[in-house]
Amino acid sequence: MSNQPLAERLRPRTLDDYVGQDELVGAGGVLRRMFEAGNLTSMILWGPPGVGKTTLARIVAGMLDRPFFTLSAISSGVKDVREVIEKAQKQQYFDRPNPVLFIDEIHRFSKSQQDSLLAAVEQGIITLIGATTENPSFEVISPLLSRCQVYILKSLDKEALTKILTHALEKDPALKARTIDVAETDALFRYSGGDARKLLNILELTVNAAVSDTVHITNKSVTDVLQNNPAIYDKKGEMHYDIISAFIKSIRGSDPDAAVYWLARMLEGGEDVKFIARRLLILASEDVGLANPNALLLAQSTFEAVHKIGMPESRIILSECVIYLATSPKSNSGYMAIDAAMATVQQTGDLPVPLHLRNAPTKLMKQLGYSDNYKYAHSFEGNFVEQQFLPDGLQKARFYQPGNNPTESKILERLRTWWGKRFS
Repeated sequence: MSNQPLAERLRPRTLDDYVGQDELVGAGGVLRRMFEAGNLTSMILWGPPGVGKTTLARIVAGMLDRPFFTLSAISSGVKDVREVIEKAQKQQYFDRPNPVLFIDEIHRFSKSQQDSLLAAVEQGIITLIGATTENPSFEVISPLLSRCQVYILKSLDKEALTKILTHALEKDPALKARTIDVAETDALFRYSGGDARKLLNILELTVNAAVSDTVHITNKSVTDVLQNNPAIYDKKGEMHYDIISAFIKSIRGSDPDAAVYWLARMLEGGEDVKFIARRLLILASEDVGLANPNALLLAQSTFEAVHKIGMPESRIILSECVIYLATSPKSNSGYMAIDAAMATVQQTGDLPVPLHLRNAPTKLMKQLGYSDNYKYAHSFEGNFVEQQFLPDGLQKARFYQPGNNPTESKILERLRTWWGKRFS
């Protein structure tokens, strides 16, 4: 039994043992209510590694007494999917509830592999539970996604990690056989990155590194153990998030050498090039923005190209995009503008649209003054005329603050020509 990894030994078997995701499986949670009512629909569980996606699928299959099949998208093909579906069809004759097919990393399934699931899901031959660390909107085909409910699982917080740590120390026979004193938890929690499996792996590694049955766990002891066991890049774990963070911050900070270095680290570690390209798309709009609008076009082209080409050639495309973004002028004015506008909407609610901006498709609407006194900009010199576009009470609101760069300096000059003191 002790030959099993600690994380596997302590895998929860019931919803009551499950830690985290209270909004979904806690008291009154939407999934708990569904499961306790004996219901189960096809679903996609989307969240970072180690938050309980696989565990939740196993728990519900056992809870509802469903046959449980599991496939890994990394090692399974269309043939494997069809074999599972055939087994499920045969079991239908014995008046049993339809089996659960759990597919780990479903985002790695090709379109043809995902297509092979459609009929079985639609006909109720299987109930599909897919697990993914990537946005299913990008990675799961629309016909399959429309047949599944997507539930988002979040990284575990400090409270949840503390529960898991305490449970491990109190319940695991191998750990109970040692005298373990956890004096500090900061390093344990920091390196786990909200990942329960990572937390238990680090705990087990630290305990096993102790030379006696008395183990004193401190931040230093955890760090020393991890440094003495050099971690290769792990696209499922904490290193994944650390390196992508360093990558993004290097581009934002306009250091092309650092940006290309972190890109190389990810590529050498086997990171999905589509994941990298998606992050570049986000960065192009969030951090380069209006200082260089062409950045978003290049990032979009990069995203499409790596989808079609793959490795190793995609490394060149990604490198060019990364260097371009890193050496571009930076502005987050668009990002700040929409956040400021959304904050105002949340504070002020649904303010009425000014009458002159409303559409007037019916006679009654025209009689009520809809569209009255609206000024058509193209009828005026320079295709501009001053009028009120914001709701009453917000006429003087400012959300967009042009950044300090050549492109937006020209935008600010143009706005001042049109609006005068409003943009002074």
